[in-house]
Amino acid sequence: MRIEKMKNFRLGILAGLLLSLPAVAAETGQPRAVQAQPAPLTLEQRLGRLERILKNQSLADIIMQLQQLQQEIQQMRGEMELQKHAMDALNKRQRDLYLDIDQRLSRMQTLPAPPASQPLPQAVTPAASSEVAATSADAAQSGEAGAQTPPDPKLEAAAYQRAFNLLKQGRYPDSIKAFRDFLQQFPGGSYGDNAQYWLGEASYVSRDFDAALKEFSLVLERYPSSSKLPGALLKSGYIHYEKHQWDEARRLFNRLQSEFSGSTEARLAAKRLERMEREGH
Repeated sequence: MRIEKMKNFRLGILAGLLLSLPAVAAETGQPRAVQAQPAPLTLEQRLGRLERILKNQSLADIIMQLQQLQQEIQQMRGEMELQKHAMDALNKRQRDLYLDIDQRLSRMQTLPAPPASQPLPQAVTPAASSEVAATSADAAQSGEAGAQTPPDPKLEAAAYQRAFNLLKQGRYPDSIKAFRDFLQQFPGGSYGDNAQYWLGEASYVSRDFDAALKEFSLVLERYPSSSKLPGALLKSGYIHYEKHQWDEARRLFNRLQSEFSGSTEARLAAKRLERMEREGH
């Protein structure tokens, strides 16, 4: 009897434990069934995945950098084109200014005056008329032997204008040749000083400074009374400045200020002297 009571007591305890298991599981939050987990990646798989991510990021960065560089290059090209256009316009404006000044001076100049009319002959007696005629004949014969035909003013002006038009068109080598041919064909002509000056100007614009300095020196030497003298002095000073020959440049600029004070060339010389002072030359 006692043994049977003990058996029943144990069965009651087991039944109570079984009934209490679901409640315990709910309170502890444990799932009733465990879900299947994916297999963990190996070290090699993880490294491969990381490399793919880094490669994709690097490629995107490179593409972005290339696009930025292309935009910067296009912007720089645009700026360079604008600067080139501005420089071309400035050079053309400067060239046109030089040529306009020369044209105005050329219009102010007149062609050489015709020779003065011969005075009327005095009345001679019939007895002396034969002697006068003989003397005139001898003089005519001797004059024909040594006289030179003066150049045609129209041909001279046309030749000068052709050379000058080449300079205006920017055909500097052709204009240099044309001005040299003009000076050989019309030595001592009324346009000689202008031709000599613009011969130097064509070389100066071409940045052949040695040739330009030689031509401007001929203006100073052969045409000391020419209206082109101040311009030749100024350009000679500019050339010495470009060649870093500061003393010679300063000497010519000072000469311009002393001999041609108040002229445009003297004012430009003063500005260049101020610039040399600022630059410490």
